[in-house]
Amino acid sequence: MATVHLVVWSDYLCPWCHLGAARMAILEREFGSDLRVEWRAFLLRPAPDPGRTLDRFRSYTQSWLRPAAEPDAPEFRTWASDEGPPSHSMPAHVLAKAAATLGPEAFAAMHARIFRAYFVESRDVTDRDVQRALWRETGLGDAAFARIDAPEHAEAVMAEHRDALEHGVTGVPAVMMVGNDVPTLGAMTLDTYRRWITRARDRA
Repeated sequence: MATVHLVVWSDYLCPWCHLGAARMAILEREFGSDLRVEWRAFLLRPAPDPGRTLDRFRSYTQSWLRPAAEPDAPEFRTWASDEGPPSHSMPAHVLAKAAATLGPEAFAAMHARIFRAYFVESRDVTDRDVQRALWRETGLGDAAFARIDAPEHAEAVMAEHRDALEHGVTGVPAVMMVGNDVPTLGAMTLDTYRRWITRARDRA
C-alpha cells in the first residue's frame, strides 16, 4: 500500500492542471509504490456559456503560454482549429469516469489523452464525436463507449466537485495529502511537491 496518498482535484479545461498532471506523472515515476495519486473532478465551467465565441476562446488560449513557459511544462499549443469552443467542464470528466470503469490503466490512458487532445491538438474534448474518437484512439473498444451515458458518472463528478468546495477548494489544481486534509491550491513547483512527499514518506 502506498505510503503517501495525494488527492488531486483537477479540470480538463484548465491549463495549470495540464501542467500539474505532468508533474504528478514525474513524481509517480520517481516514488513508485510509495506514492498514490487519486484524481478527482472539479468544475471550473459547471454549465455551458452561450456567449462564448470561437474568436474569444482563441484569444483566451494565449494565456496557456504562461504555464507552457514553466521549465518542466508539457507541450502546449494555442488553439489552431475551427473546433469549439468547448461547452463546459462536465463532458470531459464524464468521459474519464466512463474510462475508469474499465480499470485504472484505462483511466490513466484517457486522462492523459484528454489533456493532450485539448492543449496540444486543438480538439474540442466536450464534443461527442471527438470523445468517441479519443475512446478509439485510447484502445478502449467501440462497444464500451456506451458507458459514457450512464448517469452515475455525472453524479460522481458532482459529488467530487461538492467535496472539493467543502474542503475549501476555489481553484485547481488543488492537492491534498490524505491525513492532512488541507488542500494546497495552485500548481506548485515540482521540487515543492517532491519535498512534501519525501517528508511525509520519511515520517511514515
